[in-house]
Amino acid sequence: MDFYEILGVSRDASQEEIQRAYRKLARSYHPDVNKDPAAEDRFKQVSEAYQVLSDPERRRAYDTPVASRAWSPGWDSGADIDDLLGGVFGRRWGPMAGADQEAELWLSVEEAYGGGHRTVKIDGKSAEVTVPRGVAEGQRIRLAGLGGRGGGGGPAGDLYLIVRISEHPRYRVKGRDLYTRLPLTPWEAALGARVALDTPGGEAKVQVPPGTSSGRRLRLRGRGLGGGDLYAEARIMVPRTLGPAERELFEQLAAGSDFNPRRRS
Repeated sequence: MDFYEILGVSRDASQEEIQRAYRKLARSYHPDVNKDPAAEDRFKQVSEAYQVLSDPERRRAYDTPVASRAWSPGWDSGADIDDLLGGVFGRRWGPMAGADQEAELWLSVEEAYGGGHRTVKIDGKSAEVTVPRGVAEGQRIRLAGLGGRGGGGGPAGDLYLIVRISEHPRYRVKGRDLYTRLPLTPWEAALGARVALDTPGGEAKVQVPPGTSSGRRLRLRGRGLGGGDLYAEARIMVPRTLGPAERELFEQLAAGSDFNPRRRS
């Protein structure tokens, strides 16, 4: 039996890595938590491996090619294995904290921007979640004591909700920044204007500089998520159908202007 393989670590693993691996596996296979008949045997193997590899002297002895045969099945060294392992098989298992768990929490852009309270279902039970204002994609919200059940009277683990932001018909999310379209008339883009724009935090006024072309991004500082920015991308729109007066004005503009966006400067 290879203790390193049992714990899933390399032979040069640090003591911290060995401890982390043991705690993760022990929580999964503890008899008070996992009722699978094979879990107890697996838990004993994990505990045996940890008892040896967590002790520097025992680990050195185990890593010594000749001495390591003391743990090989069928090799009779006369050594007291139970003594070497600190009586692991005869020891009564103490309280074991439950495992931490994760779940996804889907929010709209408006919910992520404003925060608030949400009720979520966890294992058939309802829990109240406080969503911080301005949370971003991938942020974790901790719910203490709502993770895996502890064993032997140990405390329950924690539940971590991973924030996921749903697609939105108006906003595109990139980190904490938001992107949205800003429709403009040709005269607003050419002459400049101050126009209204809907944002997750309410209506905002955008100053459009004269000579704005489609695709230009106008930044609204602090209007994104949690202090991020909102970028309004200009889109110049024209009427689908023109009335007589509108057509005459556009014809006059076409006749009187030498502007050609396809001409190379």
